[in-house]
Amino acid sequence: MAGYHAAEALIFERTGKVAKAHKGVHTEFARLALAEPAIDPELRRFLPRAYDLKAICDYELGPEAVVPPEQALAAIEAAATFIDCIEGLLADALGLH
Repeated sequence: MAGYHAAEALIFERTGKVAKAHKGVHTEFARLALAEPAIDPELRRFLPRAYDLKAICDYELGPEAVVPPEQALAAIEAAATFIDCIEGLLADALGLH
């Protein structure tokens, strides 16, 4: 969710708009990320992948409701990288660097 909120902040800073649903945030972030060379292509895929894990944890039942520890750790590490990237872009936009 921290990555989702970071993406929301970037969307607001760049467009002045607030995307209220996951799909809207994913779509608008993807559009903005294509034009932003500082966002690595791997980071562009972070939000949908993280949402898939969230959906498993929130909605799945039975044996499908498992996220292996290695996958969870990789998602946490990717989230930190994603948030750092967005933080840098926002700091640049606000003249904080």
